[in-house]
Amino acid sequence: MRRPLLLVNLVAGVLVVLAALLTWAAFTGVGPAARDTAALSVAVDDRTPLLTSAAVVFTNIGSTAAMALLALVVGVLLWVRGHRLDGLWLVATMVTAGAVFTLVKRLLDRPRPPESVRLVEVGNTSLPSGHATMSAAVVGALVVLAWPHLHGLWTWLVPGAAVLWIGGIGATRIYLGVHWFSDVVAGWATGLAWLAVCTGVLLRARTRAATPVP
Repeated sequence: MRRPLLLVNLVAGVLVVLAALLTWAAFTGVGPAARDTAALSVAVDDRTPLLTSAAVVFTNIGSTAAMALLALVVGVLLWVRGHRLDGLWLVATMVTAGAVFTLVKRLLDRPRPPESVRLVEVGNTSLPSGHATMSAAVVGALVVLAWPHLHGLWTWLVPGAAVLWIGGIGATRIYLGVHWFSDVVAGWATGLAWLAVCTGVLLRARTRAATPVP
């Protein structure tokens, strides 16, 4: 268990630094932020009634509230079935991920795109995208819990589906005009970084739980 834990801690450290850099780049207008206006223009130009309806449905399914509910329901089921550590970890990952992106939003207070391009109502600031953060953290956490039970083709299908889901949720936020491209990139990075941190905590907890009491 020591080697996987060291690897996870290393990945977590790298991702935390990357998330911080991408968030700061978005806030200061460099890096991915240089593509913000172009990405928004493409999204607005490509809008159709069918795509808009699909984007609204998909973004609502992947909302922060929906991700929180998903984590809570699965966490309770895991607890009831005797996997208490996994259930508690999943819920804790969701709660703390929400706290992290909310804190960063309040600290940076970055304005959203102009109201004239928004297709849905939003109520807080822009950076990072809460949808992107929570989808990466919660869906990623479900993959972490499922991973030991995946075999063969499923080791590709499940992570692949998770990547498509996380990417699609982020794309809807740009399409609907409520986030800049760099907000979404920072949200993905923040969610994955926090997931890596929490995965390290889970591995340490499992190690302690498996260690015989002298």
